Amino acid sequence: MSFRVCVHGLGTIGLPTAALLAEAGHEVAGCDISRRVVAAVNAGRATFREPGLDELVASGVTSGRLRAAATPVQAEYHVVAVPTPFADGHRPDLSCVEAAVDALLPLLRPGDTVILESTVPVGTTERLAARIAAARPDLILPSPGAAPKPGSIHLAHCPERVIPGRALHELTQNDRVVGGLGAACAHRAADLYCDMVRGRIALTDCRTAELVKLAENAYRDVNIAFANEMAAICGRLGVDPWNAIALANRHPRVSILAPGAGVGGHCIAVDPWFLVHGAPEEARLIRTAREVNGAVPPRVLRRIRDAASRFEVPRIACLGLAYKPDADDLRESPALGIVHDLARDGREVTVADPFLRGLPPALATLPNVALRDAAEAVLTSDVVAVLVAHTPFRGLDPRLFEGKQVVDAVGLLAG
Repeated sequence: MSFRVCVHGLGTIGLPTAALLAEAGHEVAGCDISRRVVAAVNAGRATFREPGLDELVASGVTSGRLRAAATPVQAEYHVVAVPTPFADGHRPDLSCVEAAVDALLPLLRPGDTVILESTVPVGTTERLAARIAAARPDLILPSPGAAPKPGSIHLAHCPERVIPGRALHELTQNDRVVGGLGAACAHRAADLYCDMVRGRIALTDCRTAELVKLAENAYRDVNIAFANEMAAICGRLGVDPWNAIALANRHPRVSILAPGAGVGGHCIAVDPWFLVHGAPEEARLIRTAREVNGAVPPRVLRRIRDAASRFEVPRIACLGLAYKPDADDLRESPALGIVHDLARDGREVTVADPFLRGLPPALATLPNVALRDAAEAVLTSDVVAVLVAHTPFRGLDPRLFEGKQVVDAVGLLAG
């Protein structure tokens, strides 16, 4: 069955979702406040790097099943996939979600479905239902646990489970959790995804679905914090952390993750705070993990500064700017913050990142920062800071690092 769908937010989740829904045969309108994004999508292009996405968007636009606009349109399904950052004090900032819902409010008709894909604090879907009810008293809202009334609109939360670089594969192959404001809402939302998702679709209530997504990212954060703490302990005790972790992982029931320069991205670096904010007395381990991981970039920065202090006018090469290997995503990137702080010191900094075409705005205007090829950056430097384990860096000639002060935060040169 084909539906009319309006996807609110054409970012790293919204655009792949819109393109896949169009490929599945639905009539999809994408809505984004950026006219640059709208123009690019209507020209058949994505505004960010994601393998296969340009081709999928172009196919959808050519077929007439995918289009973009700056304002939402009437649809049977409204899918909200907008950012949810945190404000001062690590408080959730839901302004983008609220703005998207406010924009679709005049378009809602009896029987329509609103699906929230944005990662949110527990209870958000219910609060959005109250917001809709206050603004549109003419609509019938579902009641959890009660049988749906004829003409009721449907609300559900369906969090994504993807990583950059594999979005199209994971949006279709991963299992999905769909939580409804009542069982009928969950079933109604699942009807949209069943043509796109080849993984299993698990139905639950909206609060559980909201918690599940936060738990998944907090789990990752806690385990990364353990790895980063072990690396710090090894550094204090004079032990090679990469060798120690590799040996510990030979135990059949141990799987320690890789330490790094910190935790970035819009999910793992942000979402655990939603749990801390919602249950501060209970989320003690989660808060500590956030604090442990938050302390890593300053520690790496101190190591680089110590290495640079051995030279009168040090030349520093920083390998990697993205928040994760083999991606161009800079959101909450610890590497970007480290480079920015080094530049503010007045240091001459050369950056190498094979996945970036140019320096981001935060660095592009600084006269002491340049983007170069990795081999050239290492060759012309006194201090080399390896901040991201991009695969192309592993092919660098080890002789390039001879005679350099090296701060390897990701174990690229280990072993």
